[in-house]
Amino acid sequence: MRRDLTGKRAILTGASGGIGRAIAAGLVKAGARVALAGRNADALNQLATDLRATGGNALVVPTDVTKPEDRQQLVDRAVEAFGGLDLLVNNAGIGSHGHFATSTPEIMRQVMEVNFFAPIELTRAAMPDLMNGYQPAVVNLTSMCGRKGMPAWPEYSASKFALVGMSEAWRGEFARFGVDVITLVPGLTNSGFGNHLLRTDGRVEIRFHEGMKPDELAAGVVAAIERNRREVVFGGEARRLLRFNKFFPRLTNWLIARKVKQAYAKA
Repeated sequence: MRRDLTGKRAILTGASGGIGRAIAAGLVKAGARVALAGRNADALNQLATDLRATGGNALVVPTDVTKPEDRQQLVDRAVEAFGGLDLLVNNAGIGSHGHFATSTPEIMRQVMEVNFFAPIELTRAAMPDLMNGYQPAVVNLTSMCGRKGMPAWPEYSASKFALVGMSEAWRGEFARFGVDVITLVPGLTNSGFGNHLLRTDGRVEIRFHEGMKPDELAAGVVAAIERNRREVVFGGEARRLLRFNKFFPRLTNWLIARKVKQAYAKA
């Protein structure tokens, strides 16, 4: 199936910056009407102004996705403004770069709330309207860490693994409602994500500056939605790692463990 995004009614979380901002521009360019959700109202309003200047249709809905009342308001306002809902793009996320032994239960719960429970419950709230949409789909932005857990990213890896698993379960369940589920698995992206981490004391170096550009990833995201891809891995590093791990899992684990040991030995 080829999904035409012209006139599609979409919700996009985490829209105020980085990857979300680029995806918003890509969706609007493809003809979609987008409800922009995020906590930074000023950034959302500026993005909406920029999108409208190009002829786009954008609705600003300041939202904390961890709050039930905010999630329901987001769905209600999008449906009221657009007359329905066709796409839900779960993009909002948070990370923590630090090793599990020195982490806390509070960090674990905060990451899970934003990266897993929030998109799950937002999807639950949106499903009645998606079921009545045209070529409807739930789009989950996960991570290569959701296919291969990485050291110094234990909470993030766990949250993304959980979202990947729920996506796979949904794909079978939602088929009877005619709602597609698209799982997107990006690798390292130079999106500013590293500037908003809950922790930054992990000793395994992360070269965010060498990652994909947000516009590059966003173009792939829009193409995946249009082509109705079930799951797409983005980024050469992510594709190489996941492919190598598929055929040589023990060697992959040994190499990763060696890298961590070396990082601590240097420290």
